[in-house]
Order: sequence, then structure tokens, then C-alpha cells
Amino acid sequence: MVFGSARVSKGEQQETRMQDTALRAAGVARTFTARASGGRWDRPQLHRLLDQLRPDDVVVVWTLDRLSRSLKALLPLMERIAQAGAGFRSLTEAIDTPPPAGRRLMQMVGSFAEFEQAMIRECTQAGLLAARARGRIGGRRPKLGPQQQAAIVDMVHAGQQSQADAARVFRVHPAPVSRLLAAHRQLEAQAPSRPVEV
Repeated sequence: MVFGSARVSKGEQQETRMQDTALRAAGVARTFTARASGGRWDRPQLHRLLDQLRPDDVVVVWTLDRLSRSLKALLPLMERIAQAGAGFRSLTEAIDTPPPAGRRLMQMVGSFAEFEQAMIRECTQAGLLAARARGRIGGRRPKLGPQQQAAIVDMVHAGQQSQADAARVFRVHPAPVSRLLAAHRQLEAQAPSRPVEV
């Protein structure tokens, strides 16, 4: 049996008309349509399709990104199709694997997935190095600037505000205020007072 898999992103005003027309022209007997992101694994319609696959069935998609947005996520889907003894066809990319060729396709997809992950790691590392060279350090920005930190320390030490009140004044959670004051007390015992990033 020839099954079709169609998808449109959740929340978008997309229709499946073009996909449905192309799939019917390709001989699809039944189409499973999902309205969800291509990056999500928990798509009930897709799992219904995969659970029904039998040897010599074929899964047809209009384009690969209708099945998955990344090669890494595509690999487990191709494995499920191959384990069922089914074939796979993508109309736009002209991929057509009858069941005997499924293993070769999985190997190709796996190689591309590894390549994609290596490229992402390489680009991430290059971006971090470039940011460090410009003097930028990773991590969250401090919730309180140096002047705000100094004002909080002065308020609490002068008894004008409690820690909780100071947090409300500066619209932050009490935890950063508590860390600031603890760090300030520690510094006070060792050196002159100065603002501390929290």
C-alpha cells in the first residue's frame, strides 16, 4: 500500500492542498496529515502511519521537510520505515527507495546527519571564539547593573529597606539580591566594598 505523509506547521495559515494533490498524483491511497512543527517527534498522525507499515508498503512525502526539519530527526524515521520493510519516496527531491535500497538510504542519511552536527559544532565554536575576541563572555547578563547593586547594598545596610523590599523596588527576584549581599559581606571582610555581578 502507498501511504502519504503531509504536514503543516501549527499556528500557521497553511493548507495541505498542494501536498494532497501531489500525493494523489503519485498513487497515494491514504494520507496522514499532521499540524505540528517538523522538529516535534510526538506527532500522533505520523506514528499512526509508521505503526501501519508492512513489508513492501511505501511512504510518500511531497518534500523531505514535511517529514522532518533536520537530518538528525529524519534518521530515526527512516530506520522505522526500513525496519517495517517499506520503501520511501520524496517527490520534490526525487528520492525513491524500494525496500531493498532502504538500508543504503539510511546510511546516506546517517552520514549527512553526522556531517550536519559536525558543522553546527564547528560554527558554534567559531562564534564563541569570535565573541571572546570581541570581549564578550557567554552566559546570562547580570540582572542588576553596578549602580543598582551599590544602591541595594546602601539601602539594606542603612536599614531603609529589607532584602525583599529592595528586590521589589528593582523588580528582580529576591535570590539575586540575597547573592549580592552575601558576596558583599564576604568582600567586606577581605577588601573595600565594591559592586559584585550576580
